[in-house]
Amino acid sequence: MASTAERGTWGSKAGFILAAAGSAVGLGNIWGFPTQVGQGGGAVFVLVYLLCVLLICLPIMMAELMIGRHAQLAPVGSYAAIRPNTRWWLVGLLGVLAGAGILSFYSVIAGWSVAYIWFAGTGAVTGDAEAVGAFFSDFTANGPLSVGLTLVVLGATATVLLGGVQSGIERVTKLMMPALIALLLVLAVRATTLPGAAEGLAYYLRPDFSRLLDPMVLLAALGQAFFSLSLGMGAMLTYGSYLSKRSSIVSAACWVVLLDTSMALLAGFIIFPSGFSIAGFDPSASGPGLIFTVLPRLFATLPGGQLFGAGFFVLLTMAALTSTISLLEVPVAHFIDVHRWPRRRAVLLVTTAVFLIAIPSALGNGAVATLGTLPGLGIDFLTVMATVWNEFALPIGGLLTAVFVGWIWRADQAITEVQLHGTAFPGQHVWSFLIRWVCPAAIAVIIGFAVYTVASA
Repeated sequence: MASTAERGTWGSKAGFILAAAGSAVGLGNIWGFPTQVGQGGGAVFVLVYLLCVLLICLPIMMAELMIGRHAQLAPVGSYAAIRPNTRWWLVGLLGVLAGAGILSFYSVIAGWSVAYIWFAGTGAVTGDAEAVGAFFSDFTANGPLSVGLTLVVLGATATVLLGGVQSGIERVTKLMMPALIALLLVLAVRATTLPGAAEGLAYYLRPDFSRLLDPMVLLAALGQAFFSLSLGMGAMLTYGSYLSKRSSIVSAACWVVLLDTSMALLAGFIIFPSGFSIAGFDPSASGPGLIFTVLPRLFATLPGGQLFGAGFFVLLTMAALTSTISLLEVPVAHFIDVHRWPRRRAVLLVTTAVFLIAIPSALGNGAVATLGTLPGLGIDFLTVMATVWNEFALPIGGLLTAVFVGWIWRADQAITEVQLHGTAFPGQHVWSFLIRWVCPAAIAVIIGFAVYTVASA
């Protein structure tokens, strides 16, 4: 086992909560959640999403924290320590690979948001929908620029991790998370004062109960809730391994979920009022198309829009960085624990490997990028990576985590870990039922739907 000096510990419970919430808060909150709300018919999606967070995601988050804190190791070591001489360590390995794989394409998109701070602030993105869309296409077609921006993001992330847990991750997230919340609040207030904001708020807040039992809405809400909380990739398990035995896992998990969900909801108060102030806005617009082509048109028409636009992309970049930090820490912690590498060596070598894997995704939209598209498939590399890791690896990891804690380690043993030093665990019987029965069934449905979607594409 690596020394405590190499592994590190959180300096305070607040530091852990902000770091873990930062891991959960990312691009998925800022564009993924509003996109799903738009496609799911507005406020009814929000209601279903909140139920999924409480009944499925919170129990799994607690399970990951229990595993990590009990073993005080990264994913592979944790599973191996709790069930030695079995193949359950492979679940931890899946988390390590998922952290590196997701970071390889996530850092590319984060690099785009870095560039758009400059583009929005200088008014470079102007014109009608076609002109703004063409600007985005030309920008992402510049392979060398995307590679350079990806390197900037990974370099900044590695710099934080070189400082260790307390002096690096905790110190930076303690600064970034309050700033991120403040920016969200400022932008939300500004957005709700725009012309057409009332229509956007009505769409966001008024539920259409006719879609409440729509299977597509239910599946989308469950999937978004699961992915937005960084579950199934070993991040929460790794952060939990740095948690004091005297800290309450229940209250820490609840605070992380509350912060993450609140920030996703706040993002909706920016996107929908802003979007409805543009003629012809489609609330079901998705992903990069929403963030990099729709909103810049709005910023260009507002008084002080350049400042508003730059602020928004600063927000997006900060949200991305709080997630890239946790994604990189998962494989870094693995090499520190299992291979006993010094932190500096682990950070530098893992970052280099992730950057090399990220290059095809960064080149994926470039016309000159022969590596960027898979031969014969016509699918860009970034999309393939996102599908493999987001749509399959994460839910499989979450399913196996629930099965492991509920049935292999056993829920009663996990509850004992929570109750160390007399810490209360209210609702422990409800949690036990959810982690053993409800969570595996719900995630199995997600996986089945993902297989059906890919097979029918």
